[in-house]
Amino acid sequence: MTIERYIRILAGFFVLLSLALGVEGSPLFFSKWALAFTAFVGLNLFQSGFTKFCIPEMLLRKLGVPEAGASCKR
Repeated sequence: MTIERYIRILAGFFVLLSLALGVEGSPLFFSKWALAFTAFVGLNLFQSGFTKFCIPEMLLRKLGVPEAGASCKR
């Protein structure tokens, strides 16, 4: 898998987890403030689309996860 796929998976997981923890009808409900993490993830995705600055991308690159390239087959 590539860095881009890991980031999409992580962002999706964090959004779903924070929704499960922040929505009152959820069996995992913790606090409404967990929804603030959903907003944080969304804002981070939004800003990284413009600035190309993404901390998880930097960490994954240091761990040796490959980047998508022209020779990458899906």
